[in-house]
Amino acid sequence: MHYGALVDQATAALASAIGGRVRQERQSLRWSLDRLAEAAGVSRRMLVNVEQGSANPSVGTLLRISDALGVGLPALVELPTPRPVKVTRSGEGAALWISDNGGRGVLVAGTEPPDVVELWDWTLGAGDRHESEAHTPGTRELLHVQEGAITLEVADESVTLDAGDAVAFPGDVPHAYANPGPHRARFSLTVHEPGVGTGARSGGGHA
Repeated sequence: MHYGALVDQATAALASAIGGRVRQERQSLRWSLDRLAEAAGVSRRMLVNVEQGSANPSVGTLLRISDALGVGLPALVELPTPRPVKVTRSGEGAALWISDNGGRGVLVAGTEPPDVVELWDWTLGAGDRHESEAHTPGTRELLHVQEGAITLEVADESVTLDAGDAVAFPGDVPHAYANPGPHRARFSLTVHEPGVGTGARSGGGHA
């Protein structure tokens, strides 16, 4: 079987799993599709497609949905476990972004709300660029380049980072990661999103 077919199968399986978890969390809140769509700021059609596993939503869309549900992004892509130590073996992370140039954004670990921490393994192929909308207020990110070089854009500021460089920056403003060079780049990313779920689980939701 070709690699592309394996990727397609893995993507479809992940989309189906995410859809099931979104539906489960929504029903646990006794929310209608319309209420969740309004709280998350996404269309009802998109939400229906996500729950059916027929959509390939952006990371930003998944963040809006998980924030509205009050569970954080890791809860939508990781199997629940009662164990305090959760291990993600090599190759088991959730690839939530894939580019035509071989780039991948893989969520490899995360914590539970209210203070959600996400650990990502990012690869950017030559010419790749990933734009991220502003996350919830107070979100902070840490980035460490492991291979190659990337350009980080945060609001109106741009900085070039080489292998071994690290940076801390606010994630509650628009930002982007780009690889303008001819070789692939790889970096680890930690995202801290405080106070997830304090609105939804108390019945308030996010406007």
